[in-house]
Amino acid sequence: MEFPFTINNLFKEKIVKLKYDLLPNGFRGERRDMIDCASKISQILDDMGRASAIAQGLNKPITSGERLRNSEHLVYLLIDPEDMYDHGWTCVVFRGKGTVVGLLKVGSKNLYVYDHTGAHHEVKPLCVLDFYVHESKQRMGLGKILYEHMLKEANVLPQDLAIDKPSENFLAFLFKYYGLEHIIPQSNNYVVFDGFFADRPVTIKKYN
Repeated sequence: MEFPFTINNLFKEKIVKLKYDLLPNGFRGERRDMIDCASKISQILDDMGRASAIAQGLNKPITSGERLRNSEHLVYLLIDPEDMYDHGWTCVVFRGKGTVVGLLKVGSKNLYVYDHTGAHHEVKPLCVLDFYVHESKQRMGLGKILYEHMLKEANVLPQDLAIDKPSENFLAFLFKYYGLEHIIPQSNNYVVFDGFFADRPVTIKKYN
């Protein structure tokens, strides 16, 4: 996704982690620079959040600058610094401004979930709240690059996560790359898979 400012001036890494201050890790600058940077990142989150909602058929976005500012969630953005544009089959143009091609939002949530025996547990897992790769960059393995980065940084396995209202495309992604297919039915909007309860901390509260 393109923006009316140079993405490469904001982000120096291909995968950027953002939190409530809406500033990239290691940002340095005067107050007005911080305000300008946070404003631009808020616009990125707003536009990518809207695009994600449209792609998933949702009535309203899950991700926005304001939502991230007022939460403890994390957003990972995948950047294409080369900003390649296919100008026909004979020519690829490099514009050099950079584009944002993917978004992944995660956060810990207090959940009540059932295991495969029907027992009720109170847990606080890391949850995937939003996941989107721009339509022009899909089926190129970019979603896996972004997802793998998050898994490695959070030090979790794919089956450790709870997924908030996953789309059919997301479920297909999880099966293709991680073999996740056996869903444990829940009474809320979250999806958990076989293996979710393995090696959970003893702080889990269990209700029979």
